[in-house]
Parts: sequence; structure tokens; C-alpha cells
Amino acid sequence: MTRTDSDSWDLATSVGATATMVAAQRALATSGPDKLINDPWAAPLVRAVGIDFFTRMVDGDIPVVEGGEFDPIRMGHGMGVRTRFFDEHFLSATRSGIRQAVILASGLDSRAYRLDWPAGTVVFEVDLPEVIDFKTTTLRDLGAEPTAEHRTVAIDLRDDWPTALKAAGFDPQAPTVWSAEGLLIYLQPEAQDALFDTIRSLSAPGSRVACEFISDTSVFASPAWREHREKMSALGFEVEIGDLIYHGERNHIIEYLTGAGWTVTGRQVRDLYAECGLEYGDDELAVAFDDMTYLSAVLPGLGGTPR
Repeated sequence: MTRTDSDSWDLATSVGATATMVAAQRALATSGPDKLINDPWAAPLVRAVGIDFFTRMVDGDIPVVEGGEFDPIRMGHGMGVRTRFFDEHFLSATRSGIRQAVILASGLDSRAYRLDWPAGTVVFEVDLPEVIDFKTTTLRDLGAEPTAEHRTVAIDLRDDWPTALKAAGFDPQAPTVWSAEGLLIYLQPEAQDALFDTIRSLSAPGSRVACEFISDTSVFASPAWREHREKMSALGFEVEIGDLIYHGERNHIIEYLTGAGWTVTGRQVRDLYAECGLEYGDDELAVAFDDMTYLSAVLPGLGGTPR
């Protein structure tokens, strides 16, 4: 499905299906032999969405052929490494005294329910009304309880989300820890800049933000990616990420944030694998993504240097 400026989705279609895909991968990271994370709500949420491939994926019903394309351990490692990075981003910030967290495009993320947030922390989740309603209702029915004061902001990030966020009780005068996980490639280049401009305008000194980015999205048109996509399609995987993201030249995030006054620390995906005691792959597909960068940034003031 080709993107448009006014498109919408639920968790079974378009960009929403990628949120379900990510939750399925978090379930693999939770149940895999290395158990990189602990997300007990990932698999139940995936089953509740009901996309056949992802349900079979979390239930272990997709045949695994040695040397084949579907490798649940590898998928679990990739999402486990990413999830641990953002988990530590939030926990490090709150350990330093920040008590206001904003998860942008939260999808099926369950950090508000599974992280050990310090007392007094308020966690805001921002996403489309359909996504917010589905997740909060499903988790309530599963008996999940937030581990922080949890406030949802049901709005499209293309609309006036800052006003909605402040209406939910957000205080722009207090330091905030932000995340834009798995989001940037789904924004047009100018929308990416506008997002970080808005975050900057809402951030008090000591605030922190984290994201990951790929400098060249043409990797999703590479021969290695096309071959991978064809093999996964044969197994029933129907999400075509290359059609859902916005390609084209865009500002480098580290340079953009630095120019806006943030102090930025960036790490390559290979480094994060090493920190988790894992080896990053050396096959063609892994090499195609090895410039994936994860960054933490802090505004001078309270909160120290990002770790």
C-alpha cells in the first residue's frame, strides 16, 4: 500500500502491521534461549491482533529450516538489542531524577506496564486512537496494570499532538525523557525535522531523547532485502516495509540534534550486539543494515550525560 499524507491504519494494516511485527519480535526476544528482555504482554497482544503470520510466529508454528530465511533466534536478537537500548534509556533517565516520560508512536509497546518505574513517574503514550484503544482495552482484559501513572494521548502525530499532550497533563517546564523508536523511516524528511523541532520546544533543560535511524533507506530496495522479502513472503509474511517508508535524502539526526543544542551520543548496531554478548551477522543482509545508529541526546542542564 502506497503511503499518502492522510492515510490511516489499525494494527492489522499498513504501518500498524509493523507495530504488530515488532511486538512479535519482542515476544521472540522474551522466549528465546538468550531471553534478552522480559515482555510478557508481547505475545498476547500479537494474538489479539490476529494477523495469521505473526500469531504463528509467536506460537512457534512456522517451520524453521536450518540455514533458512525464518530464524526466530536472529529475529529475537535484533529486537531484543533494540528494546534493551530503549529500556535502558528510560531507566537511566528516571534513575537520574526525571519523572516525565513520553513514548511517541507507542504501538504495542508495553513499557508502561513492564518497566520498574520509580515512584512518581508519569508515562505518556502517543499514538492513533485506534491503536491506543486496542492496546489499553486488550491489556486491561489480560489483567495488566501500569507500573507508573499512565496517560494515553490518542492522536495522529501529523495533527496537533503537543496541545493534546499538554491537555493530558504534560508539563513542558519539567525535564522529560522521550523516545521515537521505530518511527523516523515512516516520516517524510520534513516531518522528521518538525518532530525534533517540536520535541525541542517542549523540552526543559536535562531532557533526553532517543531514537534509531538508517542514513540510507535505499537498503530496502537492495538485492539482499528483496531476496529476504521474497523468501519471507513464501512463508506468509505480507508486510512490505519498503512501500510504507518514505525514501529520499533527509537530515542526519546527530547533526540536526547537535545543531539544536542537544549533546548526542551515537552507537552502531554492531556495538549494541557486542554489549549484549552477541555476534552481529556478516551475511549480505546484516551488512546492509550495519550502519543502523542508535542515539541518546540530552539538553544541557539537569540529568547528566546519556549512557
